[in-house]
Amino acid sequence: MSATESPAHPRFAAALTELGLADLVSEVRRFPEATRTAQEAAAAIGCELSQICKSLIFAADGVPVLVLMDGASRVDLELVRWELCAAKVTRAKADVVRETTGYAIGGVPPFGHATKTRVLADRSLLDHDVVWAAAGTPYAVFPMAPKTLISHANGTLVDVRELAK
Repeated sequence: MSATESPAHPRFAAALTELGLADLVSEVRRFPEATRTAQEAAAAIGCELSQICKSLIFAADGVPVLVLMDGASRVDLELVRWELCAAKVTRAKADVVRETTGYAIGGVPPFGHATKTRVLADRSLLDHDVVWAAAGTPYAVFPMAPKTLISHANGTLVDVRELAK
């Protein structure tokens, strides 16, 4: 399957090819129902919620940063703030997400973005042999080994998962 026939967003399919991951284009799965949330994606794929890799954009002192988090967990903003030595970390607004990544919320892949951003990857992703991430649209996902995914995202392995209170 070529990048033009892929269910992945064309920009993401092209990024896969540029990264030497053209074979992955054929593994992208498209679903008729949205996979915008981790719950929707896990239900469509038939996997554990924690096997979903969420790509979340935050603003650290106004600078966009990508956090990769397992689908069953929430990001602890205080831990992100500490990791980045930032004064303030907030969830980025939809227009900032699109401007930074080139994708809409609910379809942001872990790499292949419009701009280069700092990437933090929560260690919880390593609990699985394979995780599923968005392929640029709210209807498409792809599988990848977490270490490989984090490597292609140029992610720094951190512990930024919110602990149960």
